[in-house]
Amino acid sequence: MTASRVAGIFPGQGSQTVGMGAALVEGEALARETFAEADAALGFSISQLCFAGPAEALTRTSNAQPALVTVSTACWRVLRARGFTCAVVAGHSLGEFSALVAAGALEFADALRLVRTRGELMEAAADARPGGMAAVIGLAADVVEALCAEIAAEHGTLTPANYNSPGQIVVSGERDAIAALRAVGKSRGARVLPLPVSGAFHSPLMAPAAAAFAAVLAQTPIAAPAVPVVQNVTAAPATEPDAIRDALARQITGSVRWMQSLCAMRDMGATRFVEIGPGTVLTGLVQRTLPDAEAVQVTALLAE
Repeated sequence: MTASRVAGIFPGQGSQTVGMGAALVEGEALARETFAEADAALGFSISQLCFAGPAEALTRTSNAQPALVTVSTACWRVLRARGFTCAVVAGHSLGEFSALVAAGALEFADALRLVRTRGELMEAAADARPGGMAAVIGLAADVVEALCAEIAAEHGTLTPANYNSPGQIVVSGERDAIAALRAVGKSRGARVLPLPVSGAFHSPLMAPAAAAFAAVLAQTPIAAPAVPVVQNVTAAPATEPDAIRDALARQITGSVRWMQSLCAMRDMGATRFVEIGPGTVLTGLVQRTLPDAEAVQVTALLAE
């Protein structure tokens, strides 16, 4: 299959597991070099955290984010050395940083420092304004949007956070609003599943983190990517560094328009989507959103 029909997609927070990357490091010198580079850039052993945990520490936002970027970048570098190419890339939330590294827009070490800071800022915002997230299963996006507006009028902030696939929208907001959604959602024929997260990510409750992160981004070099990057908040391909920087800052409070991003890549000609990093979350979302497309997890390619 030609590169023009291949999209590289990179997973976000929630895909981390203790032991991730260990087998790749055992067999691939490029992967070992990538983990060593990450340890040096961060000033602590993210390698040890990935390979041995403990799970509680790995799951912390400020650790999970650089850990996932490291594993995804190691996978990408090994694939690239074997001749793998793609015509477009995208990443789910945090995964957008891995996608930008793969596209050559961000240096790996800069991306690691950015996501470490991003995670710390998000943790601080979550502590200052507690909230939560929940997956709404079985309702169309416009129905979820209307439901969020209805509940927010009485119970505080509630907004769509991740448009993951048709019939699966993650919402984010204040705890009272999430609780109200669970009650109302059931009466509307939806399943509402609270998610084990530490804050109301991709919602206005993250505004302090977004403002501080924009200042950090302003000091970070971003180059024009070698291939288009479909960004979360626009669901459109970006090639200009200033537009990329702006979208990264807005992503912290904005919705992850993932199913729209998948459709954009399909419209650009992509028929094969390769999930580059740990887990199979994105492979499943491709299958539910674009049933005619081919979805492949990176381990299948690395085993060839």
